[in-house]
Amino acid sequence: MLTLPPLYAILDVDLVAARGRDPAGVCRDWLSAGVALIQLRAKTLPSGAFLELADQCAAMSREAGATFIVNDRADIAAVCGADGVHVGQDDLRPADVRAVIGSKALVGLSTHDEAQAADATGQPVSYLAIGPVFGTETKDTGHAAVGLERVRRAASIAHAAGLPLVAIGGITLARAVSVLEAGADSLAVISDLMPAASDETVVVRASRWLARTTAG
Repeated sequence: MLTLPPLYAILDVDLVAARGRDPAGVCRDWLSAGVALIQLRAKTLPSGAFLELADQCAAMSREAGATFIVNDRADIAAVCGADGVHVGQDDLRPADVRAVIGSKALVGLSTHDEAQAADATGQPVSYLAIGPVFGTETKDTGHAAVGLERVRRAASIAHAAGLPLVAIGGITLARAVSVLEAGADSLAVISDLMPAASDETVVVRASRWLARTTAG
């Protein structure tokens, strides 16, 4: 089974901008802290700007030995040399993503219930994601929070198929251990990785997350 780092950092361009930070700078800070897996999500950026940022993040990730994944855009992932693509239920199907980025790349698929998770195991994916685990304001998924019990059931489905499970949605430092104990192999974190307190830097926040997710 593919081994994913326990922390799956999602660099959401809109959130980063709303907090007055530079996306490339945040990527650099995460990598310097030791983050080993970053997904770039840029729902509102024009394609040209998205590719320019993806090129920067991909290059920094390669230099740091980290895995870099692009959300939704298989074309941009292919051009910038990303390690993979993550898609949702309404995006390109995993088989179509692989037609663009090849058989060796990582492909992740979001699911929201057991039926979708079971269906995903029959597709050419590298890992499954389940969520939102808790309520979240970062992204309007159109889905209610699934809770820890559904994480447990999704983990059983994914692991039986030899696939790791990523949990996403409203996961905070205080909730991290409970989600890992429910069976998630990796925690996708967005807003809680961006410090709100002025006395906490991006590097410090990422370091706290790495310590929490690798403890024990």
